[in-house]
Amino acid sequence: VQLQASGGGLVQAGGSLRLSCAASGRPFGRYVMGWFRQAPGKEREFVAAIRRGDRTIYYYADSVKGRFTISRDNAKNTVYLQMNSLKPEDTAVYYCAAADSCILSDNDRRYNHWGQGTLVTVSS
Repeated sequence: VQLQASGGGLVQAGGSLRLSCAASGRPFGRYVMGWFRQAPGKEREFVAAIRRGDRTIYYYADSVKGRFTISRDNAKNTVYLQMNSLKPEDTAVYYCAAADSCILSDNDRRYNHWGQGTLVTVSS
């Protein structure tokens, strides 16, 4: 599956952005979808993941819980990350990823496919 992330930009602290990740190739609905981010000089870190099954299951990093919302539209082959109450420490390149698995994970090694990243800059 090929992933294309978009929606990044410059926003003031307290503002909002919505990232999108469009998938093409294999059927989208089978994948666990996740968002990761990498700030300058830091390692890539988990942000959020979503799994569709009998019921949708969400998983968030503590640092974004209550502020970010992950969602997916299987009909559009797209996963979203709604980011509210943004903070300067949210500044990073954000990557979407797909795991050929039914297991939600915050481990980037479990994700098989990656998008190119989109830059989010939050000014103070």
